[in-house]
Amino acid sequence: MTEFIENKLFDEIEIGDSASVKHFLTIKDIQLFAIMSGDVNPAHLDEEYAKSDMFHEIIGHGMWSGSLISTVLGTQLPGPGTIYLDQSLKFVRPVKVGDRITATVTVKSKANDGKNELLLDCVCCNQEGKQVVCGEARVIAPTKKVKRQKVSLPEIEFKNEEGQFYHELMAQCRDLTPVTTAVVHPVDAASLGGALEAAAEGIISPILIGPEHKIRAVAQEQGFDLGNYSIINTQHSHEAASVSVELANKGEVEALMKGKLHTDELMSAVVNKVSGLQTGRRMSHVFALDVPTYPKPLFLTDAAINIRPNLSTKRDIVQNAIDLFQALNRGTPKVAIVSAVETVNEAIPSTLDATALCKMAERGQINGGLLDGPLGLDNAISIEAAQAKGIVSQVAGQADIIVAPDLESGNMLYKQFGYLFGIEGAGIVLGAKVPIILTSRAAGRGATRIASCALGLLCARSNR
Repeated sequence: MTEFIENKLFDEIEIGDSASVKHFLTIKDIQLFAIMSGDVNPAHLDEEYAKSDMFHEIIGHGMWSGSLISTVLGTQLPGPGTIYLDQSLKFVRPVKVGDRITATVTVKSKANDGKNELLLDCVCCNQEGKQVVCGEARVIAPTKKVKRQKVSLPEIEFKNEEGQFYHELMAQCRDLTPVTTAVVHPVDAASLGGALEAAAEGIISPILIGPEHKIRAVAQEQGFDLGNYSIINTQHSHEAASVSVELANKGEVEALMKGKLHTDELMSAVVNKVSGLQTGRRMSHVFALDVPTYPKPLFLTDAAINIRPNLSTKRDIVQNAIDLFQALNRGTPKVAIVSAVETVNEAIPSTLDATALCKMAERGQINGGLLDGPLGLDNAISIEAAQAKGIVSQVAGQADIIVAPDLESGNMLYKQFGYLFGIEGAGIVLGAKVPIILTSRAAGRGATRIASCALGLLCARSNR
């Protein structure tokens, strides 16, 4: 259906007439307003700085709310042809990402001197009905009727600097002592080269564990300098995994790093009931994704370890991810427990688990995060999608952590990121005695593996 925009003439307007617009504040709104205005105040754009500011989180520019008043005046009351004369605004309280703002103008008086002037009360309220902005506007109302088809605006796509999150991780590691790491079966170019690059960056101090002749053959073929790095010779990958776990139990290494072996092979040694690295918590995997089209890093769990997690396992999966987020000094994460739908449906067990997890967080059985679920993936990461479905939530549309229902869905989601959008994730296993640096076998030896090592270092130092 074609939409039209139409004004109201001075003679058609009565005192008490009003009009409103509603809008959810998103990160994109803040970024676009900053681009247009040049106002790059870190309170609006720098999440780390905003945490230490008086409001403790990113807030919208004050004039963004004021611009909604201009929207009402220019499009509805009086509408096209309106001339702005004067505006006074009082900013009552901050507007935060996810707030739904309703801007309303009400005709207060009409001039009788033939100048067609109107005085209007202007109020912006949040979803709780609390005023965030109030004031008055004085305008000249149009005298000629205008009715035109509404113009379609172009879509604007925002992209963060590529690798920004990984650069931040590297900066956090700069003054830390490298983490002593058992690199398990590094017998291909990606795993051996990734470990050596991380060592060159001062992130890990590697002990290479595997068939020595294979390790040296790869190094010679690729031109890698093994320098003085320790090599512990084993016959095969299974023995390499066992030796690595033994070193961790003895306290001789602070982390493990997966080389060229299957995750199951490494984890079978890690979870061994007699000689493994188990703690009182279930182990789980987290991918840390640097998504250029999302305004912040996105953490995905569990896509690699727990196949069909029950409720108690999901509790540990969520807590492990929260602990990682806090080990990176990123504050309180917004955790979206996702499913196929955002309503509780007994025919979809993951929606019941999501509901229970949120209640567990309320009762202190999960600590340090802000949980909501069930949420669909769309309304977990898109405020617009949440708005379309009438979801009002501090998590919806701005999730930091995505908790998948099971390994199948989580793994497929991760591979969609990788193969459709070229986004690889730094990976780590938590819940063991030491962090386990675990990337996809398909990952190259560049930024992703180094970022995974950075996660391992930051977790190891946080645990200490």
